[in-house]
Amino acid sequence: MTRLTLADVWSALCGQSAPIEMASVAISSVVIDSRLVQAGSLFIALPGEHTDGHNYLLDALEAGAVGAIVERVPEAVIGRAGVVDTTTVEWRRHSNEQIAPLLFLVQNSLDGLHRLAAAWRSRFTPRVVGVTGSVGKTSTKEMIAAVLRQRYNVLKSAGNYNNEIGLPLTLLELGPEHERVVLEMGMYALGEIAQLCAIGRPHVGVVTNIGPSHLERLGSIEHIVQAKAELVRALPAAPEGVAVLNHDDERVRDMASQTQASVFFYGLTPGCDLWADEIESLGLQGVRFRFHHADETLHVKVPLLGRHSVHTALRAAAVGLIEGLGWDEIIAGIQDVSGQLRLVVVPGIRGATLIDDTYNASPASTIAALNLLADLTPEGKGRRVAVLGDMLELGSYEREGHVIVGRRAADVVQKLITVGPRAQIIGQEAIASGLDAADVMIVMSNEEASEVLRGLLQSGDIVLVKGSRAQQMEQIIDVLCQRGDG
Repeated sequence: MTRLTLADVWSALCGQSAPIEMASVAISSVVIDSRLVQAGSLFIALPGEHTDGHNYLLDALEAGAVGAIVERVPEAVIGRAGVVDTTTVEWRRHSNEQIAPLLFLVQNSLDGLHRLAAAWRSRFTPRVVGVTGSVGKTSTKEMIAAVLRQRYNVLKSAGNYNNEIGLPLTLLELGPEHERVVLEMGMYALGEIAQLCAIGRPHVGVVTNIGPSHLERLGSIEHIVQAKAELVRALPAAPEGVAVLNHDDERVRDMASQTQASVFFYGLTPGCDLWADEIESLGLQGVRFRFHHADETLHVKVPLLGRHSVHTALRAAAVGLIEGLGWDEIIAGIQDVSGQLRLVVVPGIRGATLIDDTYNASPASTIAALNLLADLTPEGKGRRVAVLGDMLELGSYEREGHVIVGRRAADVVQKLITVGPRAQIIGQEAIASGLDAADVMIVMSNEEASEVLRGLLQSGDIVLVKGSRAQQMEQIIDVLCQRGDG
């Protein structure tokens, strides 16, 4: 296994060959949290809004870090480590006998992480798939990896490691054994995806959809489109580069004119390179549909929840086709239930069934979750119940986004609980759209919602719980999963 060494860090940050003795100091892991440091780690000291990694540099060294990328050398570690000034390429040893630990002094630690990751990425030749979009990035990344894993050794972003920190950390795990890499690419500002592409150098770019997520930060849908299109603009020319675009989303479809790569359209529209029809939700048993590609038609059943999951399967199948897989491999990959990452079905108190979709929420993803709930027919005396929290970072779309969710909720649920000041708009609109006011409960906290549900749920109820990540609505799931009647 090829392992990063202090010599690699020197070369990437100093721009010249390292002293030969540094090649013998292997790095076991690269971390930004001093609590994760183990013997042989490289620690990246990042300053942040709430804390500063430099304050924990001594802890990292005492835990066994062999090196660190730093913007300054705190007084507490002076004499405990050597220092390399990467600007002047001056090396001040702390011991004649030992090379490590060694601090690499840079002007910006995050930039240092990026330079190191870009240099390491350039040593290897895997095909790289980048995934971006407003909704569905992580589930798409997981399913693409599951498909490609049927033939190739795959490295993928861990969890939601999709930003300017997570993506380079993923690439620093790259080795010669990896034949394909799948990277999720998120953003908060214009230029960020372009920066991630410069580090990861994707060959295939998958765009899921465009919605108002992060509208608060970017200011307009047009800016969101511009930011997401940075992926397709960064792709190499055809035939090496391929943009995989959602034909059903006009804004994504129009990105075809912005890339030098070849374009592969997917969707529910006949005439796409890959499309699906005859979609039938089987509730908690999954979804059934037909794939169409060239002159082939395949009947598929996959253990994914909700009709919207067909688009996820289309994306993964498209990448599989582009990367040369056969249909038997592609179907095996999309039937891998580990690809159903976020949405989990768990038993709840009093015989209720809980749909845990608490990871995050936008208007589009919440309506998709409500559509799933509509497909589920409660048994016996059960009801469809939705617990919906605030949807954040919607900017000027905040009120409209909550309103359209309220309208859909009125069509689907028998009981609605909203959690938070923004989500009360959902409740108010549901009442205005015909849901009985007695069936709508507006609360401000997870604790209040849990108390309402304790007294409300009965056998056979199916309960959707969803809200933005900051709302921490998994707290509600934790309470309702407890054994007994609460």
